[in-house]
Amino acid sequence: MTAEPRTESPEGTDPADIAYLTRPVPQELPPNLRRPTNPWVSSGQPDSRDPVDGASARPNRSAAALPRPVEVDWALVDALRDQVSTEQAERFEPGTDALVREEAGKEAINRLVKQASTDRRNDGKAEFTLAQRETLRDAVFNSLFRMGRLQPLLDNDDVENIEIYGHRTVQLQLADGTWVAGQPVADSDDDLIQLIQDIATRTGSGARPFSERNPYVDMRLPGSGARLAASAWVTDRPVVVIRRHRLIQVTIDQLVGLGMLSPVAASFLAAAVRARKSIVVSGAASAGKTTLTRALCDQIPAGERIATFETEYELGLQDLRPNVIAWEARPGSGEVGPDGRQAGESTIAEALWRSFRYNRSRLIVGEVRGAEVWPMIKAMESGTGSLSTTHATSAVAAIRKLVTCAMEGEEQVTHDLATSKLAHAIDLIVHVDLSYDPTNQSPRRQVAEIISVAPGERETGYATTQIFAPGPDGNAVPKTMPDLDHQGLEAYGFDLQGFTEALHHPAGRTAAGVRS
Repeated sequence: MTAEPRTESPEGTDPADIAYLTRPVPQELPPNLRRPTNPWVSSGQPDSRDPVDGASARPNRSAAALPRPVEVDWALVDALRDQVSTEQAERFEPGTDALVREEAGKEAINRLVKQASTDRRNDGKAEFTLAQRETLRDAVFNSLFRMGRLQPLLDNDDVENIEIYGHRTVQLQLADGTWVAGQPVADSDDDLIQLIQDIATRTGSGARPFSERNPYVDMRLPGSGARLAASAWVTDRPVVVIRRHRLIQVTIDQLVGLGMLSPVAASFLAAAVRARKSIVVSGAASAGKTTLTRALCDQIPAGERIATFETEYELGLQDLRPNVIAWEARPGSGEVGPDGRQAGESTIAEALWRSFRYNRSRLIVGEVRGAEVWPMIKAMESGTGSLSTTHATSAVAAIRKLVTCAMEGEEQVTHDLATSKLAHAIDLIVHVDLSYDPTNQSPRRQVAEIISVAPGERETGYATTQIFAPGPDGNAVPKTMPDLDHQGLEAYGFDLQGFTEALHHPAGRTAAGVRS
């Protein structure tokens, strides 16, 4: 059994609520899935100018179900955008509220689109149809206030991941795991770079540089929760990868319902969070590490004060529950100072150090890819019950990965010191496996194993116990009776009796992976 969810739906303005920008959405959808359909996703036919590989060109029913794009005159979109931008510059002072600008922008866009349609009639051409007017208004609005030609893809919940290789090759991974070709999001590679530069500067104090001097950018897209990674100048063509999280507000019981883990494994992890065990979630890219971490964070008692530390906002706990302070690293720009840092740079390590004055009871460091491992260790040492994620192929491989990160992140750090620190800091590692159905390539995400970590023999520096191991179908099943400390999780809701029965009667185990 697991606890009731601790969070409530966040309040705020969603772009999907803007009346003339969307089509009606069925109200029975959960809030995190209420997105308008997108008129600009292709029907799945590859762009003849940029051939795609066999996997990307695979025909599928989902691609056929997507609406065909409405033709858009992008030169006209650019001209109308410039007119509205000029009007706003003349009308508003710097610092004017964004919602005020958007409302005025909508009025101006309506007026200019209507005028453009009248001009066509005066020139002897057919006026815009209602659908063309709506599409043109959407395109101008998105170009000014949202993510430009990327916005319809971000608004379409059928699209899970977006990969762009140069301006003409756009590939979309749908919710069922299949890949289809998408429409271009820019008219040239230079335009694509300009689009990413515009997006990177729209986040106010979190603006990030993207230039020949800073050829990489990583950021959370405002308003969508999607994460963008882009590079140019160091790749043969600009490359953009956007990952969208379909499950934002999620509970561990929902993941049980989806088959990502068994009720017994869920009760163990939920109890571990409530008992303030420090947990690392490992897995491959897109395996569901962040989704599982959100569900585990839902088990933190509502009254606790939480701090999160991330290179780019991704967990989004500050939007899901009260008493959360979210710190985000910020890259510097300009000249390097005497301390070797660029002006304006803010690191996770610095934020963690300053957070000790903010009365936080849980310190959560998000994804660990490198030097973040030391803030993670300090967070686990300073406030128990921390959570983090990392990329690895198994739970034990996650330890080796973190040891390497620790040795690379700080000078004079030996293997023995790194393993000792990690062995004392981490209580559990949960590994999430990602596989694909061989018949239709739909993704299958499942918790495959849960191990406990403790200081161990000198050779490795740590000892592990595989409490849950992959079962016949790959899903985690009881493997070894936990030690007395973890048996004590029964007081926090761990179904120890169910674990024992499944351990001694493996034929009764049932599990299924997530098919999304």
